[in-house]
Order: sequence, then C-alpha cells, then structure tokens
Amino acid sequence: MRVCGYVRVSTSEQADSGAGLEAQRSAITAEAERRGWELVEMFEDAGASGKSLNGRPGLLAALDAVESGEASALVVSKLDRLSRSLLDFAGIVERARKKGCNLVCLDIGIDLSTPGGEMLAGTLAVFSQFERRLIGQRTKDALRVKREQGVQLGRPREMSSEAVARIRELDRCGHRPSEIARRLNEEGVPTPRDGRWHPPGVSRVLSWSSAQ
Repeated sequence: MRVCGYVRVSTSEQADSGAGLEAQRSAITAEAERRGWELVEMFEDAGASGKSLNGRPGLLAALDAVESGEASALVVSKLDRLSRSLLDFAGIVERARKKGCNLVCLDIGIDLSTPGGEMLAGTLAVFSQFERRLIGQRTKDALRVKREQGVQLGRPREMSSEAVARIRELDRCGHRPSEIARRLNEEGVPTPRDGRWHPPGVSRVLSWSSAQ
C-alpha cells in the first residue's frame, strides 16, 4: 500500500530543533517498513497549531495527495499531531470516508481499513457530536442569561418614544441605570419585549439616544 506521512510541531522552537519532527518521521517510517507500506512522501507543518486546519498547508497537501490517489492512506504518529480538536478530527475522518481514503493514527490504533479502527473512529465521532451539542447548549444558556439581564440580542426592536423620553428624563435628574430600571418597572413602562427593565437595557437606550 502506498502511504504518505504527516508530521507537525506547534512552536518555532520545536521546529528549529528538529527533534519533534524527526521522532514523528522515524515512527511513521518504522511502521511503514514493518507493514510493507511504500512511503511516497512526508508532509509537514513546522510551528503550526493543531487547534484547527487553518494555517496548515502541509496537512491540506497531505489530504489532497490521498484524495487524488497519489497515496492510499495518510499516516500520523499521534492523534494530536493531526488535530487537537475532536471536532476537526471527526471532520477529517468523515472527509476520508467519503473519499474512500484510509487514515491511520499509530498511537491509538485508528486504521479505517480495519473493523476495529473504524469502530474507534466512529466512537470518537460520537464524542465530537456530543461536544458540538454541548457547545450549542452553552451558547443557548449564555444567550438566555443575557436576555434575562435585559441585554438586546440581534436587531433591536422598536421602542416607544414615551419610554425613551422617560429614561432620558430620569437620567437628567441624576438617577443611575439601576434606579431608572426600578422606576420604569414600578410605573409600568413597557419594554420592547414586554418584559422587565434592567440596568443594561437602560444603559443601551441612553447610549443609543445620545447618539441620535
């Protein structure tokens, strides 16, 4: 089987020393010899972060080489050399599957050409989906807290001129946003969302109205 290797170090110091890159090359070369693979090319990214695929021309070139048929598999010595993001890794695995390519991570036994390796890759993909949903839930929770605090999200809704006038009047009298919000709620002045007034919302109105 024809394979290409990929190596990466994350800092310029590691790149300058060459030790990290050489250790990865040696591991990939040794495994290729042991399995009888033909190692056609070794791609690298020196001084590149593994948090995302951006800024990693070596990895993109390696993926292109496999997808074009130049090699049948992409081999890395360790999973974190390929990606430190589970979401990005799942994306690479899915990309390889769709293109009919093999992906091999030597440290954790991922090999899409074997049932066990494919199962492990699928398990990691499940966890990446779980992580994606957690991120989405955290975003929803954060937005909910902002709404409860009276922070305007998205495009502002139209506010009555009476509400704006009352806020500006209370501000001119020296009241702070927290006091203005309390007074507006007591007086029943409606908010754009028919909720309660909060200091951040009052501050936003004052900032907006002063710019008019």
